[in-house]
Amino acid sequence: MSHETPAGDRPLTTALAEAAGIAGHAPSVHNSQPWRWTVLPDSLELRMVRDRQLAAMDPEGRLLTISCGAALHHARMALAAEGWPPVVERLPDPAQPDLLARLTGFHHGGVDPDAVHLVQCMRVRHSDRRPVSDEPVSAEALREITDAATREGVNLQVLDDDQKLQLASAAQHAATVEAEDPQLREELAYWTNRSGTGTGLPPEVLPEEAPRTTVPARDFGRAGTLPIGPGHDRAAVYGVLWGSEDEPDSWLRAGEGLSAVWLTATRLGVSLVPLSGVVEVGGTRQALRQLLSGLGFPYLTMRLGIADPAHAEPPHTPRLDTPQTVDTSAVAGPGA
Repeated sequence: MSHETPAGDRPLTTALAEAAGIAGHAPSVHNSQPWRWTVLPDSLELRMVRDRQLAAMDPEGRLLTISCGAALHHARMALAAEGWPPVVERLPDPAQPDLLARLTGFHHGGVDPDAVHLVQCMRVRHSDRRPVSDEPVSAEALREITDAATREGVNLQVLDDDQKLQLASAAQHAATVEAEDPQLREELAYWTNRSGTGTGLPPEVLPEEAPRTTVPARDFGRAGTLPIGPGHDRAAVYGVLWGSEDEPDSWLRAGEGLSAVWLTATRLGVSLVPLSGVVEVGGTRQALRQLLSGLGFPYLTMRLGIADPAHAEPPHTPRLDTPQTVDTSAVAGPGA
């Protein structure tokens, strides 16, 4: 197998390094970016970084693995957009539980135009925690968004009005439980006070006051500087990302599904905000299972809507420098 593309094009290792770098745009819980890529001559490896795990909020590593899954999907799409669609080996080595995926089996072919569009969306995707406009999300857009989840092997269930109220109740209960936990409050303060580190949530992406929403948003314990203005979320759609298993490989696929859903929503002009609080507390996660009629396990809930056109987009959260998340020491030449 040749690792060189036709004359004038770039070698595989350059594409691998660039895909790993682009994956740095992926969403992660509290913008912790808990991943590390290793570029090898003919493969790309993804590992979780335990140092950036939220130990109090996410002791099992569920959200850590979902975050890494989102980065995995970003890298997959970046490679497909360059004509290098990968074979993905998920959790390939039981002796290395932190090794989440290996991308291999590369043969250069045609560029995937759908992947090109998603890569463009990676650079503009962001979280806007303010209330959405009164414009409804179209049924066609919702179909495309839920189909994106299905293609990644997970399900996105759009909630009806009764289920939305059940979600609101569960989210309120989870917020109360977490507010009474000093370790959680301390951890939240840490990730909202990370100025200059490339991680965490700066004040300018957090609302200056609690937005008026049916399903309560997370209380970050401190006011941000993002003006919210008037508005509610009456036209918002709420959904649950879920699957049939509750194991690390299913969490990884949930992250891939989250990335696919979010990038598709971005392409369609739909705002998405993940709501993880309700899955962080065991009791409310179980309540979500009942909402799913016991069919599967909830990984994440989310709000979908059309952003208020009167609002300027909030700034992007900071990102770690590429050398902090991508190790190219094993390859020589361009891209290393």
